[in-house]
Amino acid sequence: MKHRILIVEDEPAISDNIQFVLENEGLETTRVGTGLAAWPVLEDGAIDLIILDIGLPDINGIDLLKEIRRTRTTPIILLTARTSEIDRVLGLEVGADDYVAKPFSPRELAARVKAVLRRYQPVAAAKTAAQTFDVNPSKRTIAFFGTALELSKYEYEILRRFIERKGHVFSREQLMNMVWDQPETSLDRTVDAHIKNIRAKLRAVRPDLDPIVTHRGSGYSLRDDL
Repeated sequence: MKHRILIVEDEPAISDNIQFVLENEGLETTRVGTGLAAWPVLEDGAIDLIILDIGLPDINGIDLLKEIRRTRTTPIILLTARTSEIDRVLGLEVGADDYVAKPFSPRELAARVKAVLRRYQPVAAAKTAAQTFDVNPSKRTIAFFGTALELSKYEYEILRRFIERKGHVFSREQLMNMVWDQPETSLDRTVDAHIKNIRAKLRAVRPDLDPIVTHRGSGYSLRDDL
């Protein structure tokens, strides 16, 4: 099955070049010229990666990135004409997987797309009889080494995102924006408390394992060797 790429870029010439080179690499593409037009595409079907321009005509790309991260962990590569380090760092901090500064080579972008897709493999593709985690989205349940975990709403959402992106470091702010209904009313220690509860429930199944890694000053991730 071809990977499906959503290109969110308002300059037709740039979109044309990106679409041409990606489709030559065997990828399927969908193009939109505004942030608002991206939502129906995301709701309509599975998107494997988003190429997102920061300078959109209707919404700032960083703001759109934040909104996407509230509900989705889809890999995102930012396109930016900005050269300020703070802009690049901000994009990465709020959840971008990579960025490319304009002007850029479409072939370089294609190489980055393929590299991100290689790093990000859906959990379902790795299912085996002895898999570590088994996620059932319709029932909102997660099993760990075959044992169902009793998780609260927020614990389930946090752990699901960890499982979908093993090895990816999520900051506390990212987790709050993705999981909490009103992240602005939550505190960093709220995330820490939920992580502590998840760890305890995982240890109850496998005392010899600690799947969640703490990155001091950065956040948390799920070990990528499970």
